[in-house]
Amino acid sequence: MATTVPFMVDDISVIIGLGNPGPKFHLTRHNVGFEFLDYLAKIHYAHWRTVGNAQVASIQLHGKELLLIKPQTFMNSSGDVWPMIAKKGIKPAQVLVVHDELEKKFGTHQTRLGGSARGHNGLRSLISRCGEEFWRLRLGVDRPAESRNVADYVLARFPAAECQKLESWFTTLSTQLRLS
Repeated sequence: MATTVPFMVDDISVIIGLGNPGPKFHLTRHNVGFEFLDYLAKIHYAHWRTVGNAQVASIQLHGKELLLIKPQTFMNSSGDVWPMIAKKGIKPAQVLVVHDELEKKFGTHQTRLGGSARGHNGLRSLISRCGEEFWRLRLGVDRPAESRNVADYVLARFPAAECQKLESWFTTLSTQLRLS
């Protein structure tokens, strides 16, 4: 069940970006979680390293370490990174998961604590490993206008006009959430 408590970045120890590994998926709607984490790593001068089945970077934010994690197991197995997180003693409520959201307009976002997967296989995988009580940063990518296959839509690259707006959107978002 989703909870309406205010998001406080100081309570977060890990940010997981959802996406699929490899250049084939770069700048696709389904990889907007990876794209946002790449932006955060860039502005904080962090470097990615491989740890188990994930790419991990560490940033300093508000006097504490914050881990950025990009699972490298493909979307449907994103929850496979959970044992690495749990081993560090991190609880689900200390995790922010960044993912694409079809039901929100491009360039919009919403944070919420808990809730169902709402058809998102990456969230479903995480929920199966740690339960529902983690934070979500839902990044709007729009729903396709025509009744075309949603999987094809989210796996297609952003159009050029939207690609040009990503960095500006991420800059605004990181400022609003106190991640910069």
